[in-house]
Amino acid sequence: MDNLKVMHILKGMEYDCDILIAGGGLNGPALALGLAQKGFSVTMVDARPARARAESNFDGRGYAMALTSKRLLDALGVWDAVAKDSQPMLDIKVSDGRAGDGPSPFSLHFDHAELEEGPMGFMVEDRFLYRAFLDAVEAEPKVTTIYEDSVVAQDIYADGVTISLESGKALNAQLLIGCDGRGSGVAQRADIKRTGWEYPQTALVCAIEHELPHNGVAHQFFMPPGPLAILPLTGNRSSIVWTETAENAAAIHALGDEDYIDVLKPRFGDFLGNIALAGARFTYPLGLTVANNFVCERIALVGDAAHGMHPIAGQGLNAGLRDVAAMIDVLDEARKRGEDIASLLVLKRYEEWRRFDTHALVAATDLSNKIFSNDNPILRLGRDVGMGVINRLPFARRAFMREAAGLSGDLPSMMR
Repeated sequence: MDNLKVMHILKGMEYDCDILIAGGGLNGPALALGLAQKGFSVTMVDARPARARAESNFDGRGYAMALTSKRLLDALGVWDAVAKDSQPMLDIKVSDGRAGDGPSPFSLHFDHAELEEGPMGFMVEDRFLYRAFLDAVEAEPKVTTIYEDSVVAQDIYADGVTISLESGKALNAQLLIGCDGRGSGVAQRADIKRTGWEYPQTALVCAIEHELPHNGVAHQFFMPPGPLAILPLTGNRSSIVWTETAENAAAIHALGDEDYIDVLKPRFGDFLGNIALAGARFTYPLGLTVANNFVCERIALVGDAAHGMHPIAGQGLNAGLRDVAAMIDVLDEARKRGEDIASLLVLKRYEEWRRFDTHALVAATDLSNKIFSNDNPILRLGRDVGMGVINRLPFARRAFMREAAGLSGDLPSMMR
């Protein structure tokens, strides 16, 4: 985009824009679009080339987007661009067992018909979602994008923040928001510490083609090394997020494609007929990390820059998009009141809104992983009986479904 300089004067500092965003993955563009809709001028800086992830080739990566995340994309004007390539998740089936032995007789079944709002969520491929955000950002006149450049320094002043880019360029704004991932440079330079640990697990991620239709059903099969998620994509394809011990995952990932599928088959089962790889294979070491503070003077963290959790519930992107929607609400309200949008008083409202929800979700995913990713016979019996009991209680099932759909808690306006 044309990097036209928009000048604003406040207390002597000349601003290039109202808000600077470091990071252009998915949360960054979503935040830029939402803020622009509220009248803020935004500059987004991303180290990668503009179209690095927007190629037409399918690579297997996808996201389980909660119903409220879909609502946010609708409000941002992005959903129409991905709707035809999205797959509604109509049912979710949760079971426990061992590879090759089949699931326990106790299981959970969440049927979307029990929710009046519609499907609990949608599977959307990374390539379609990223491309839709990129197109929308490039069409938005209040958003300036800078690609293939990185923030290397930041300086905070009483009336603004200055960032220095690797290219030598400097930019001024009222507020800097870090959407730059778990290793957030914005957080590090602000001396924001993190709490967390690594899990002795690695996620194997790929997509498969299968003979039989999935009928929009997502499966979560808990095994001693970790869960296997089978998430429906369009057509006879599914996205796989398969958690193994770090050692096993490394050995499995080193196999050829046919041997890889041979290892997956006894875990996957034959309920969808024959299976074959579709697209590339990836591995991700798993860990938990939460920033001790989500904000400081003139700086805020969003998405993985603020929190990273185990993928056991598939809520990573959804939690980040809820950050995005909350931040938009807080900054919009602050400006309407005539407040300094980057003051600590204002930013603390965002932190207080998101901290409890984030910590509860992080704790839930961590506890679930500890309870289910083991072969302790007492825990196995307890969790199997627990699933059976919940499955027989409609109000309990409905509560879990509303949580999965993102419908619980204090929702930002763009998610209602």
